[in-house]
Amino acid sequence: MQRHADIPDLVDIHCHLLPSVDDGAQDLQAGLGLAKAAVLSRITTAILTPHVFPGRFPNDLPGLRPKFQAFRKTLDSAGIALAVHLGGEVHLTPDSLEMAADGRAPMLGGWQGSKVMLLEFPDGLIPVGALNAVRWLLRAGIVPMIAHPERNKAVMRSPDAIEPFVREGCLLQLTAASVCGWFGPRAHDTAHELLRREQVFAVATDAHNLRYRPPVLIDAWCTLRDTYGDELATRLCAVNPATIIAGRAALGLDP
Repeated sequence: MQRHADIPDLVDIHCHLLPSVDDGAQDLQAGLGLAKAAVLSRITTAILTPHVFPGRFPNDLPGLRPKFQAFRKTLDSAGIALAVHLGGEVHLTPDSLEMAADGRAPMLGGWQGSKVMLLEFPDGLIPVGALNAVRWLLRAGIVPMIAHPERNKAVMRSPDAIEPFVREGCLLQLTAASVCGWFGPRAHDTAHELLRREQVFAVATDAHNLRYRPPVLIDAWCTLRDTYGDELATRLCAVNPATIIAGRAALGLDP
């Protein structure tokens, strides 16, 4: 990896650092280790996004909030210079849509006066009815940010499959490892096709652990910089994510 002195402070809006709530950090030490690695990757601010998947990861905002607050205090006590906020990666199900409607689904942040929710499709397909679900969320004042579309098999087969969601107003978030080629050639090629189409809003780590899925955003920034230039790299890894976080306070989403 080529390191550059002019790399900006980076902002990670999708990571699984919060301990003992999903398939990310399995305990406090793992969460702290991921946070330290994030800082080494020039990440200064992160939105922690535990899975919200009724029936598999039964997380909701009321249940996550005290765990998040405790983890943030531990980060401060440990002297780890990572500012954190609480969000969630919401799997598309009827139950999760109901959670979004009644305020139990954690939101990512704000954008253009609307709430933003990180929305996950199954990796193997785009579910029947997904477009109607997205339209319902938009009518409710919630902008879906679709997590890692480049890893969805339907989008890998044809990037056109995600076009209707972009036209409706969804935002797209790529995984840093896909941009760098670490999720295989199909995810890499799909990621860069979406980048060439100028459909990507943000790049984030989706970090789960140090061994296989670390919080390495600096590598993606360097890849984007070397391929597309400074401005795009910084917009996707710093500016746009920071905009999402800046929108939190006005919508009452903090912490």
